Amino acid sequence: MSEIALKQQIQNLKKHNARLLRIARDAKSKLSAALDGTGLCLWQLDIPSGKLIIFNRRWGAMLGYQPKALSAHFDVWREHLHPEDKQRVLDAFYSHLEGSAPYYEALHRMLHKNGTVSWVLDRGRVSEWDVDGKPLKVTGTHIDMTKEKQYEEQLSLLANHDPLTGLANRHALLKHFAQMREDDAMCVAFIDLDDFKAVNDRFGHRCGDELLIQLSQRLREACPPGSVVGRLGGDEFVLLLPCSLNSLLVWSTAHNCLRAALTPFELVSGIASVGASIGINEVLAEDDFSGALLRADLSMYQIKHTGKNGAAIGQTLISLSGEDSTLDAIPRHEIAHRRL
Repeated sequence: MSEIALKQQIQNLKKHNARLLRIARDAKSKLSAALDGTGLCLWQLDIPSGKLIIFNRRWGAMLGYQPKALSAHFDVWREHLHPEDKQRVLDAFYSHLEGSAPYYEALHRMLHKNGTVSWVLDRGRVSEWDVDGKPLKVTGTHIDMTKEKQYEEQLSLLANHDPLTGLANRHALLKHFAQMREDDAMCVAFIDLDDFKAVNDRFGHRCGDELLIQLSQRLREACPPGSVVGRLGGDEFVLLLPCSLNSLLVWSTAHNCLRAALTPFELVSGIASVGASIGINEVLAEDDFSGALLRADLSMYQIKHTGKNGAAIGQTLISLSGEDSTLDAIPRHEIAHRRL
């Protein structure tokens, strides 16, 4: 081959190589853009050196660091693992390297520069071995799952909490009831506000909602530790109290809840006042949630029947004045129309 022909061939090879490099850069750019849009990051770990290659996103970007402010290295990644997840994640990673697991996978938290937490789904597999069969490189992906986790938490909140007051809803009360009854004695209190409709009629439903929000906070503060405060809807509230009916905590809680309801509420449109009828009864061994709630409602209805604004602890009626009396239970047929 002549010298001219050789130079021409070399020139052609250089042009072809330049073309292949442009194609590779273009493909990498398009892949990076596509993956960044999904929150997916490709990585490769060189095990002997600990160096991490991030193919489409600069290391540290998802943790709030500027480009190149955080070195892409296994030790740096390990340092940013959430303390509560760290051992579990490392165990999963080394389990794969040792051949005990077919791949590495872990959903875990990482510490963000601003003090918040990012959720990451990591997956990886050994992609290269040395002549002795020891792993040299691990290739994998990580996906930013923070938004998905936040959405999951919001769904959980909606599923177990009243959207207006943040108190436990009926679904959550059922779960708490099942858990608490496994312990010692427990009481259920049913609270129905008196004259709440007058507040809505006078000030409007928005102010009525504000009153319920304020009352919810007062009820939380009125209950002893370990109690669960819930709202069934409207102006009906339920308390799960971790004590027996003859406990002084029940009596003090009844008084505190009455004061919480009877103390005037400062609303945007003015001062509003309501009252409360409270019924408290102990949970029996054979009670399910509906049965226990029904008996608390029976006790509460004694107060409604005798003039409102008081509490019935079993068959004993109390008021803020401290006077009490004992009445016969109202016949069940008189309250059968009430929906629980």
